[in-house]
Amino acid sequence: MPFATASVWSLSCMHVVEHIGLGRYGEALDPDGDLKAITELKRVLAVGGSLLLVVPIGEPKVIFNAHRIYSYNQIINYFLDLNLKEFALIPDKLADGGLIRHANPELADTQTYGCGCFWFKKTYQ
Repeated sequence: MPFATASVWSLSCMHVVEHIGLGRYGEALDPDGDLKAITELKRVLAVGGSLLLVVPIGEPKVIFNAHRIYSYNQIINYFLDLNLKEFALIPDKLADGGLIRHANPELADTQTYGCGCFWFKKTYQ
């Protein structure tokens, strides 16, 4: 049974969205699978609710049929209707630091396969 609209107070989606629709796990191919999943996350998130989204970050590309890599701005644009509370990055190179809280988006976009951690809040009905 699907969740009702705006009914979930806290969601975490860690390394899932980038796989949806690529057929890696036997699902039908759907080039917009990730975008459909993002729409559903936003639909079920309650007003005042939090979403923790973790995806590969760097130069945008699709590694068929494994996963997608997103740029910082792609994720921000997909979630324009939510409020970004914090962005953290686990960069490719240990020399760039471990977990970098409040990371610079420009550093995120220089990654090959960094880990982007986005905390969003829903502030609208």
